[in-house]
Amino acid sequence: MGYLAGETILDDEYNTFVTSTSPIGINHIMGTGATVYGLGQTELPGVAAGDGGNTITAASWNALLTAMDNIGNHTNDSLTARTQVAAGDTIAIKAAIAADLVSLAAEVAAGSVNATALSAGSELQSSVASARYVGSHIVEHTVTFANANNMRFFFNAGGKIRVNLTRVGGGSANGSTATDKDDSVDEMIAAMGNFDIASVQSTRSGTTETLTTDGFAIGFQDVTTSYQTVFLITQANGTYTSMTLKGEIKGNATAGSTTNVTIKMTLTDADSGDGVFTSGNLSSVDVNENFLGQTDFATKLMLPTTAQGLDPVYTLSSSAETSNSTA
Repeated sequence: MGYLAGETILDDEYNTFVTSTSPIGINHIMGTGATVYGLGQTELPGVAAGDGGNTITAASWNALLTAMDNIGNHTNDSLTARTQVAAGDTIAIKAAIAADLVSLAAEVAAGSVNATALSAGSELQSSVASARYVGSHIVEHTVTFANANNMRFFFNAGGKIRVNLTRVGGGSANGSTATDKDDSVDEMIAAMGNFDIASVQSTRSGTTETLTTDGFAIGFQDVTTSYQTVFLITQANGTYTSMTLKGEIKGNATAGSTTNVTIKMTLTDADSGDGVFTSGNLSSVDVNENFLGQTDFATKLMLPTTAQGLDPVYTLSSSAETSNSTA
């Protein structure tokens, strides 16, 4: 509904600001919510209805304004400037409150993508290939939360699962110079950069090589019980253009019910000319000349913090290396 300055704010109008789900009130945005809404914050009580409307206390107004400011601070949303009120003050900002709630709802529904109160968690899992290899290095990591709501609150607040790839063998690491294969792996590492899984999308910080499959519109809110390919990068600039890097995700249920996300990473060198040098090799040539240096897929969380308005914040209950193999 429309509002004019000087009108009386009725209890049911205040309750719309607080408890409504359509239009969206502050509790649906910051409390339990559902799907893309909800941050797990303490919900505000509504005002009891009365004939002709009940008086809304300054404390009730200030609780609403504080809650809106807290969510606005965390999401970096620009809200209408306002101050706390005292008993007897005239409230002439109803329209601005309604508009600000719409804006806050949109920020949270987008996964709080502008939130900066995030910190990098410690490494959860690190899966290193057991030796230099030909073929593929395939890794699965699972991140689990205590319940589906906690997982949803984490992602809605801007939390991310981050995967990085490094090379820990080959070149000087094993006493030899880096091979063309090692250089190609390094180029794929740069092409992926940080692989971040967020609420409604995923991203990579790298930009090079060919993005053969672009599923970066897939995020936590899109998970099913089957793997979906978020990206497939194919090497375009190196010696071995048959090298690919793929990222996939799935849950143990659909979003809203799932309590975990499993990430499957596959680095593949499809060069058919690879093989081990024979025992007759007497030319001081690295017997692993055509092998890939040991690669390491590592997973961590980008964690929402209490620095800019949220309290509490939510994190995982456990993580696991589901698989780690070369083939």
